[in-house]
Amino acid sequence: MIQIDPLASVSKLADIEDSARGSRIVVGARSVIDSFVKVKPVGGTGDLTIGEGSVINAGCVLYTGNGIAIGNGVAVAANCTFAPVNHAYQDKGRTIREQGFGPSKGGITVEDDVWIGANCVLLDGALLRRGCVIGAGSVVRGDVPAYSVNAGSPLRVIGWRT
Repeated sequence: MIQIDPLASVSKLADIEDSARGSRIVVGARSVIDSFVKVKPVGGTGDLTIGEGSVINAGCVLYTGNGIAIGNGVAVAANCTFAPVNHAYQDKGRTIREQGFGPSKGGITVEDDVWIGANCVLLDGALLRRGCVIGAGSVVRGDVPAYSVNAGSPLRVIGWRT
């Protein structure tokens, strides 16, 4: 089921596939899905939810897998990949493709007011806390702390890899 708020903007050149397994794809008010964004429900039954006022820029790929929750006011730069799914590979007697998918590590959660730089990869289990910044080209697979004024630096998080 695909639900796009009437105030959201989805490019005619975006490709949002509907789920055959019942996953929901929800795009909130004032959010923008740019050209050449691909949303593919595969690898699980998780939902994709995008809050209000978030932007997914051109060339991003979002596999719904074990679920993606994107908060409000999130900026995702071009060519990022969200992959909340893991292939099974332990049985050497079968090809990896024949083995399907492994257990979930919790999907991907991006809290409010996060900026994800260009060409980032977010993996199953990534948790980006409120206000953090992910530097271009980063790979994220764990918990990235929230931006804190008490951290003593005007920079939030740059080039974070967990």
